[in-house]
Amino acid sequence: MDSAEQAIARPIDYEKQKQYYSGKKKMHTLKNQFIVLPNGKDIVDVCVGKLGKTSDIGLFRETRYKFDNKQKFIGDKADIGENAITTPYKKPKNSEISQLQKLDNKQLSSRRISVEHMICRVKIFRVASEKFP
Repeated sequence: MDSAEQAIARPIDYEKQKQYYSGKKKMHTLKNQFIVLPNGKDIVDVCVGKLGKTSDIGLFRETRYKFDNKQKFIGDKADIGENAITTPYKKPKNSEISQLQKLDNKQLSSRRISVEHMICRVKIFRVASEKFP
C-alpha cells in the first residue's frame, strides 16, 4: 500500500487553495492511494482524488472499511501508527538502528518495491493524471 500525489492547477478561491495545498510537495495536489497485491501484478484498490493535505495514514483509515479487519498491509514510514500495516523501523533520535532492524527494513522494502513500480506505471501512462469534471 502506498500513496502518491498529482499536481493540479491552483484553485482561484482561497478556501479551496488551502484545502488542496500540500505542504510536502509545496504545491496544490490531489492524493491517490494504491493497494497492490504482493507480487505487484494486480491493483486491488485505488482511491483517487482526495485533498492534497490528507495524510497517507488518514487516507488509509478512510478506506479501511473495504477490507477484512484481519487483513495485513505493508506500508512505508508515512503509515506508522496503524496496527494493520507493517512499517519499517525508524532511526531513533541521536542513535542508530541495529543490524537486525536494517536487515528487516531491507526485506520489507524488497517486498514493497512492486507497489512503487505500479505507481510509476500509473504515472507514466497518466492513468490518474488529472481530476475529471
